[in-house]
Amino acid sequence: MSQNSSQRPADRAIRVAVVGAGPAGVYASDILAKAQKKSDFEFSIDLYDRYPAPFGLIRYGVAPDHPRIKGIVKALHKVLDRGDIRLIGNVEIGKDLTLEDLRRHYDAVIFATGAIKDAELDIPGIELQGSFGAADFVSWYDGHPDYPRDWPLDAEQVAVIGNGNVALDVARVLSKHAEDMLTTEIPENVYTGLKASPVTDVHVFGRRGPAQVKFTPLELRELSHSRDVDIILNEEDFDFDAGSDEAIRTNNQVKTMVNTLGNWLVEQEERESEASRRLHLHFLLQPVEILEGTDEAGQGTGAVAGIRFERMELDGTGNVRGTGEFQDFEVQAVYRAVGYLGSEIPGLPFDQRRGVLVNEAGRVKDDAGAHVPGIYATGWIKRGPVGLIGHTKGDALETIGCLLEDLHHLPVAPEPAEDAVIELLESRSVEYTTWDGWQKLDAHEVSLGEAYGPLPDGGARERVKVVEREDMIRISREG
Repeated sequence: MSQNSSQRPADRAIRVAVVGAGPAGVYASDILAKAQKKSDFEFSIDLYDRYPAPFGLIRYGVAPDHPRIKGIVKALHKVLDRGDIRLIGNVEIGKDLTLEDLRRHYDAVIFATGAIKDAELDIPGIELQGSFGAADFVSWYDGHPDYPRDWPLDAEQVAVIGNGNVALDVARVLSKHAEDMLTTEIPENVYTGLKASPVTDVHVFGRRGPAQVKFTPLELRELSHSRDVDIILNEEDFDFDAGSDEAIRTNNQVKTMVNTLGNWLVEQEERESEASRRLHLHFLLQPVEILEGTDEAGQGTGAVAGIRFERMELDGTGNVRGTGEFQDFEVQAVYRAVGYLGSEIPGLPFDQRRGVLVNEAGRVKDDAGAHVPGIYATGWIKRGPVGLIGHTKGDALETIGCLLEDLHHLPVAPEPAEDAVIELLESRSVEYTTWDGWQKLDAHEVSLGEAYGPLPDGGARERVKVVEREDMIRISREG
């Protein structure tokens, strides 16, 4: 990796590229932009994204009916609308621009590329037709431009493996009536697919107990807001051990979630009428095999017909151990929501097991353990896919703090002019998008919602997401 050790002119702004325009990248850019008011340095910040539209995880990784999405988007929009951070979209690092290109035009580069791949679940049958990664399904219902427009929603009974917020999002979207999603920004193809789904039962499975789930209270409570969907629990899952009792006593979040689940268990016993769909929450079940169906001749169909679990038990500390007892469930589709992994950045050390750039406090390190000058990481590509969006702000503060400490030691970009990288993109015929372009696309999506007309319940569609990358680029760049 080439480096330039010449002196930076005192009157030149420090050029910084932030790669990834999701919350992590926007927060890092915002913190850096504000830091110049408290220092003797001026920063020129370019925020890149591989997609034509900004906001990353918020646009393509969170269920569209999430109640906090609008507030988060407004906050991110406000940052980018100030004009002191330049958005350059539809640019893929490693393809349209290389790491060497970035080093040539910027004094520092911060990677905030997140984690978009499904973590693996290594059990027999995982490859069967009808076995899916949750991240792929989320990308479909969020209108990700790089995913197919159709999704096979032909299962009546579905298993979702995982006890985190993504599992809840997937289960809620699968079990919810499509008409109740029209107030969100889901694309028309997603609405059509969900409307045709024959699903009656969605099962969510976790290997630990109710006091050890990775949900958050808000996401859990959202399940009860779905119309004509009953929540089903098993009383045998609520036999707590000492470790669970201690967690409930000392952690308000755990206490809130256990109380919520307990209240649903009581309501279930008092329920008089049945909904047309059911969402089952199972605990203390560890998946061991996805079962293949057979045809009339006894031959394997290659498709999911069920899933087998080992019953677990709490060991007194809140951890679990196997009982040797097994239970099968009839399902025709399985979604694994057991975590995300980040993707490699060409030319930088990568921890394959954790799916992160090798780093210390955000400083990316080489194979010898030394800091790669001028290269940083923040967000999930730095620490792995854990924590909520609020944690991302603290994460960005740490990374930007390291960059500020290193200002006098940054390599000097040979071609730092702001228009140089734009000229390079144009010379390569890259159809990059801008903040002005996003505002055009934003207005277009709102107009699509307005054109939809009133909904049967009297509500309205606020917007309809544009899916096709070519359309996003055209709308963003026209005029």
